[in-house]
Order: sequence, then C-alpha cells, then structure tokens
Amino acid sequence: MSMSVMAAQTYQVSDDNVAQVRDFLVEHGTRCLLAEDGEGGQVELPKTVYQALVQVVEALAAGKPVTVTPQEPHLTTQQAADLLGVSRPTVVRLIDSGELRAERPGSRRRLLLSDVLDFRERRREEQYAMLAATAVALDPDADPQDVIDRLREARKAAAEQNG
Repeated sequence: MSMSVMAAQTYQVSDDNVAQVRDFLVEHGTRCLLAEDGEGGQVELPKTVYQALVQVVEALAAGKPVTVTPQEPHLTTQQAADLLGVSRPTVVRLIDSGELRAERPGSRRRLLLSDVLDFRERRREEQYAMLAATAVALDPDADPQDVIDRLREARKAAAEQNG
C-alpha cells in the first residue's frame, strides 16, 4: 500500500466486516495487539491509537465516510520566541518582514512548528557562514593590531557579501 502518510485521505467501507471489527474492539477493551501472520512480531496499540481506531470503525460501521487529516502543531508567537531564543516582538518583526511565515486566524498569529524549525536552521547556517567568513588564523607572535585589522577586513568583506 503506497500512499502519502501526511495527505488527507477519506475512507468508506461497503461491507459488514467493519461491524465485526467494531464489536471486537468494544468487547476487548482498550488493550489490543497488532500481530503479524505466522511467527511475526506484535505490538500493543497505544491508548490514543485505540481510541482513534474505535471512532473510525464506529463511523464506518454506521455507513459514514471518515477523513483522516494529519495536523501539524501550531505555535503562538511566544512559543516561537522561546524556541528561537528571541523576544516575542522580534518574532512579530520577523513575521512582518516576511522572514518567518505565519497564519492569522482571527487576531492572533500562529506559526507552524516546521516553519519555525526551518527558520532556526537557516539562521544557524547563516551564523556559521558568517563565522567562517570572519575567521582569521591567529599567530601567537603576530602583532595584535595586525590581527585586529585582518578581522575588520574580514567583517567588512562579509558585510558587503550579505548586502
């Protein structure tokens, strides 16, 4: 079975076997195992998976189609700020400038966790690139003023490159 796990999918069952599955789940309570045919392994269903399965099977047994739509976690601007190690107003400025994507359902901004993590990774890569661009080899016998001048030149070149 090859399908995208993260895509929304609607299911509808036309046979009565689903009623048997529903009865089995209800009869055996919250402790159910998934087992492989033959000498395969088995795993116990976590409670939340069991509850979702019961809800899906009950709807299918009633003849109703069921759509499974995975949801990605949303963050508030404060949660995003905490994750990024910046202030909430900084997150708002990043959103307003277009550097960080956010949705605005109603009056509050919401950010997708994946967008915040992607931004954090891009920012780290930029920081590492800046460090590499401004690094100079230190010679213990070098004149301190010469080292300072080389650092200034490296920073100036990196600033010009970043525009």
